[in-house]
Amino acid sequence: MMTLFFCFAFVSASAQVKVYKGNSSYNSDVICNLRGNKVYKGNSSYQSDILCRIDDNKVYKNNSTYNSDILYTIRDGKVYKGSSSYSSDVVFTIKDGKLYKGNSSYSSDIFANKKGLKVYKNNSNYSSDVDFTLSDNVTIEQFVAIWYAVKYCW
Repeated sequence: MMTLFFCFAFVSASAQVKVYKGNSSYNSDVICNLRGNKVYKGNSSYQSDILCRIDDNKVYKNNSTYNSDILYTIRDGKVYKGSSSYSSDVVFTIKDGKLYKGNSSYSSDIFANKKGLKVYKNNSNYSSDVDFTLSDNVTIEQFVAIWYAVKYCW
């Protein structure tokens, strides 16, 4: 049931999705963009600007296809380190639009939440706490790839 709810909250997007700083929707504030299964720096579409790519339920570094370059594996709302499926390797859990540390589902462990197209810090819904804004809905795998790009590549 959780997977069904999450899929509706993060509907698949096939067109380009832009990711903006905070509440912005200005082109000059684009952090990265998603085209198909790849996340690019800023507004770029150059091969050299690919930050990560999505293949099935895995997020790879840059445009790699090597198993050694798997950043995350997503399964049942859990985001695992690399290609692992061990509970000790859960980086974060996504449930009902909220991101929890590790395997947790405690409200004190929420470090981000998505409401509509906005991603907020912690469990906030204040406009001053918007971390980034999406131009369209995305799948859970696409969201994890965007999260990586925003948090570790920008």
